Formats: sequence, structure tokens, C-alpha cells
Amino acid sequence: MRKLLILCLFCLGIGFAISNFQGLATTGEFDSLVIDFKEDIAATEIDRQLQVLNRQYQLAPRLNSQFSQAEQTYTVKGDRTLLDKLRASDLIQDVEAIEPNYIYRATVAPNDPQYSKQWHLHSIHAEQAWEENRGKGVVVAIIDTGVSKVPDLAQTEFVAGYDFVNDKVDADDDNGHGTHVAGTVAQSTNNNYGVAGVAYEAQIMPLKVLSGGGGGTISDISEAIRFAADNKADVINMSLGGGGESQVMKDAIEYAYNKGVVIIAAAGNENNNSASYPARYARVIGVAATDAQGERAEFSNYGAGVDIAAPGGGHGSKIWQETVDPSTNQPIIAGFQGTSMAAPHVAGVAALIKSTGVTAPEEVFAVLQQSVRKIEQDPQNFYGAGNLDAAAAVKLAQKGKITFNDFFRWLRDNGYLNLRFWIDGGAIALVPKIAMVLGSYLLAFLIRNYLPFSFPLFSGMIAGSSGLFFLKGLYIFDLPQAPFRLLGSSIPELGNAISGDSMLNPMFASVLIPLVLLVVCWSVPAGKWFAVGTSLGVASCVLVSAVVAPNVWLLGDGGIARGFLIVNGLLCFGLARFAARGDSQTV
Repeated sequence: MRKLLILCLFCLGIGFAISNFQGLATTGEFDSLVIDFKEDIAATEIDRQLQVLNRQYQLAPRLNSQFSQAEQTYTVKGDRTLLDKLRASDLIQDVEAIEPNYIYRATVAPNDPQYSKQWHLHSIHAEQAWEENRGKGVVVAIIDTGVSKVPDLAQTEFVAGYDFVNDKVDADDDNGHGTHVAGTVAQSTNNNYGVAGVAYEAQIMPLKVLSGGGGGTISDISEAIRFAADNKADVINMSLGGGGESQVMKDAIEYAYNKGVVIIAAAGNENNNSASYPARYARVIGVAATDAQGERAEFSNYGAGVDIAAPGGGHGSKIWQETVDPSTNQPIIAGFQGTSMAAPHVAGVAALIKSTGVTAPEEVFAVLQQSVRKIEQDPQNFYGAGNLDAAAAVKLAQKGKITFNDFFRWLRDNGYLNLRFWIDGGAIALVPKIAMVLGSYLLAFLIRNYLPFSFPLFSGMIAGSSGLFFLKGLYIFDLPQAPFRLLGSSIPELGNAISGDSMLNPMFASVLIPLVLLVVCWSVPAGKWFAVGTSLGVASCVLVSAVVAPNVWLLGDGGIARGFLIVNGLLCFGLARFAARGDSQTV
């Protein structure tokens, strides 16, 4: 009864903690609200509700812009208190959403005075991609601070856009951020001036949603997304983000996605273990940033919502494009860094892919994912599928649509189905691979014949050898990832589970923990057999590590580390044998 009570209290505590976890979906900056009326509500009923709002709350709701009438979307000044009141009123029956009009901001990280001339285009193999495709016929919408036609965009073709901040047709840039982003996508190239762009034959659709200060509301951004979809944009780039989940924006994204638009957004620069919105939405490709060495930029968000990584600067490196100096309104070639700079690299490659004839958003995403340069060790999802590769993406896209055979081939080339797994490294590498297989079989044979199955024994073996390994790569929006990494780690890996490092801690990767468990649990049968299972599991884990990857803190990755792991593995086996000798499982 006591154990059952403890278990119930534990589950209650976990449930309470999760339900009260304040994630990014409910946080964010806003000073106005969005009221999105249902489409089947009559105009007279909407007018009545607007009059009620004016009479009871002294509010003056207004259409967000000339494009708001069709969606019947209004905005009002208000705070969290007003939001709660409106959601509790009769108004809720006639609306699809009443939500904060969150303010998203451009995601440029602080600049560092160091120049690396367009290393980012070389790193994604843009030159090889240009041999096949340059994005001709594809329209890329830049939802940002606007785009000014600086000299190095003179040969780039523009289509009609809109300024949603000032409600006018000309979407000029008074910040410099949007023009820089547009330059990465389609800077005029081979013109004997300035720098190059990823898809320099693509067309640019400038959509201004961010002010000169870099801030803008979700109502403007959502309308810009719909505008882009309705005006035949093929790709949308949003180098912006913030906290706060929005049903209005989610609906706009779904609308554009269903019209065949590929939607890309920056993951954010807060060094958080989750991407910001709108990169977090399921239909959006979230982009993290890498530096000139292809490593994660120090400011880049990671974890949930990150789908791919691309050059964004960091650690002294910058992305160089021509833009406008907001203080003088004059053109300048400037180095920026941030996930804002990473996202347009992916947008440019998406344009290259679409130009080959692969048009459906899910197929473009599949090409991007399958053509990346994969990162072997990425426990915290710094890179998503991997690092962007324009040349590989174009080559894969030219084969046409992604088929089952292509997917199977990808699995074969990257997994154990590939014969190269057994051949690579020659006879020396083949021996430990075969030993792993034979060792697993031998362990199963010993357990089957000498250690009959019991739940405590089995649980101990899992804890000692692998943990709940499938949880390591589980990313759930708005939940911390550290608990999943802990549950997904074996006992020898617990010392590095929080940091996500591959280096073993010698305190955990030794006989110490199984020995302590046996001493503490010796008099309790279930506990004793859990400790026996743990000893066997730890032994298996450290011996496999000794053969495959002997990397131990303070001991290095050479012979000393290998010897340490082998000795402790044998001690663990000896400890399990000693504890199980002459005893039988009674649980």
C-alpha cells in the first residue's frame, strides 16, 4: 500500500509540473489583441459585437488592414487582463480566436568586426549547384523589414509586394535587415559588383511587416503570409520570431502551405533549447545557424522546432551581403550574423529545388532533409537533419519526386542495411563489429540459461546498458529536454547526459554504482536482482565502449581509457556472478 501511494504521488507531481510548465507557446511581448471572427458570422452580428466591445470596454476594434475584411480579423489595444475578460465573455461564441497580437522581432545577433568573404556560399557548395540551376521562375517572398533596391539587387527581378506596417504598396527597407536577407536569397550575381546570392535568378516579393526598429505584430505577419500565397509566391522566408503561439498565424501558415508554398523561418538567437515562433509550427522549416567551421553558432536556438542548419555566422564569422545603412539610407556591404541570416540560405536552396520541378512543400522538405551533410553526434538537435548542401539538394531534386526507392536507398546508404557498414575499415574494424553481435548473443544465452527472467533483473539490465534510449531524440514543444536525455541514458552515460557530451564520466562508467546498489539492496530480493541486472548492463555498456569508442574524462580516448573500461567491465561481471551464485530469484 505504501509503495502504491508513493507511486501515485510521484505521478501526480509529474502531471502537475508538466501542466504548469510555462513554455514559449504562452509567453511573449504584446500590447494589442487579435479578434478573428468566424467566417460564417453575419456582418450585422459582427457590428453588434463591435458595438458591445465599444460600450462595455471602451474599445475601438479596427480591421488590421485592407486585407483583413475577408478573414474578418480585427485588432484592439489591450493587455493580459483584457484578454482574459474577452475570452470569458459572450464574444467567444462568434470568434475562431481571441489572442495576443504578439510582437516578433528580427533575429540578428550582435555584429563582430571580422570579415570572411562569403564563406557561407562555399560551405553549402553553391557553385556546384549553379552549374545546374539558379532558381529561375521561382518567387521568394521576404517577410521582413522590407527590401530596398540597392545596386547589387539591380539585376534581380522583383514582383509586387506590400508594406503592412504603413499600409502602402512600396515596401522599402528602413532597417537594413530585410534587404540583407533578400541579398542572401537572390543578390545579383556575375555583374562585376558586390557579392552573390544563393538563387540569383529567382524573383523577390518584398513584404514589410517589421518597423525600422525591427518589431512587428502577428496580425501583419499573418496577412503577409496570406498575401504571398494569394499572389503566387513559391517560397516564404521569415527571418523573425518571438514567443507566443498564435491561432491566427497558424491558420495563415496552413493556408499558404495548402497552396503549395514552402515556408521557412529562423530558429532564433536566444541559445534556447527550442526554436522560437513561427519556426516551431509543424508546416514551417525551422533553421538553426552554423559558423564558418560548420559548427553550431553560439547564439542559435536548438532542440524542438529545428529542422535543418545553415550558415548564419557566429564565433567571429559573418554573412556578407549588400543592404542599406538605416542611419544614412545609403547602400553598404555589411556583415550580419544570426539565424536570420541562416534561414534565407535554406529559402534560396528551396527556390533551386522548386525550379527543378519538385513543387509540393513536403517534397521540397524531403529533398532538403535527405541531401544534408549529416552530423553523427547531435544529441541536443543542434542541426536538425544536418547542414544544408545546395549542390546535393539540386542533384537529388533533379531525379524528380522523392519515391520509396529513393527513401530506401537513403536508408541503405546511411544505415546498417548498407554492406559498407561491414566493409569500411577493413578486417580490423570488422572484428569489433562481429564481436558486438556475438557478445549480444552470448549475453542473451547466459541470461536465458543461468539467470531466469524477472522484472527487477530486466529493469536493471536496461538501466545499466542502454536506458530508455529512444527518449534521447524526443523533442516535445515547451517541455525541457534534459529529463528525456536522463531517462534515455544508461548508468555509464549519466555523467554526461545533461551536457549531451559523448565523453564518459569515470565515476559512472565503473563498478562503483553497481557495487553501491548491491550493498544497499542486498537484503531485499527485488533490489538485489535489480543490482545484479545493473552490474550486467553496466558491464556490457563499458566493454562495448572500450571496443568502439573508449572516451573517458581525464583518461582520454587511448589505451588508458580502454584499459579502464575493460577492467571495470570485468569487475561488473564478476560482481554479478558473485551476487547470483547459489541464489535463486524469488521475485
